[in-house]
Amino acid sequence: MTKLTHGVLLIAEPFMGDSNFERSVILLCEHNSQGSFGFVLNQTSELQLGDLIKNNVYPDITVNFGGPVQRDTLHFLHTVPDMVPGGLEIQKNLYWGGDFDKMLEKLNLGLIAINDIKFFIGYSGWGEGQLELEIKRNSWIVSKSSSNNIMKNSKEYWRESLKEMGGDFKVMANYPTDPRLN
Repeated sequence: MTKLTHGVLLIAEPFMGDSNFERSVILLCEHNSQGSFGFVLNQTSELQLGDLIKNNVYPDITVNFGGPVQRDTLHFLHTVPDMVPGGLEIQKNLYWGGDFDKMLEKLNLGLIAINDIKFFIGYSGWGEGQLELEIKRNSWIVSKSSSNNIMKNSKEYWRESLKEMGGDFKVMANYPTDPRLN
């Protein structure tokens, strides 16, 4: 089993039964004895960046649904630490957060490409021991991730992640959402 640590993916089991996370892929950004924190990578919201930040040159950037916790907070992942200082390295060439004002300045100047940044409203969080319990109950599959895949927007990311794992997971990627309809 892949070790629970920042930078791994949590892939929802096909029949999880939780509408917040159905067919979700979550990037784990922090995991310690007090709990865990991450972002859903494959659920977009109806919000655009311009809905949340005024005077933004790039108002049409899609904001993703990061999870059901604190939906009034805005977070971002990026691959440009030289332009956005202060970010926490999640994995090689992938950072969470940093100097928000610098990021907006560089984004508005066109120095940060759309493919180098991803925004989230809210986040996914677990209290002490909660995520480990959910994994024991087979709610999540833990997998290594690649920053190349994380930054692209794909509603098929759940299926793609399972196929990439191969074996039984490749078969699981083709399970219907509701097996009763098969």
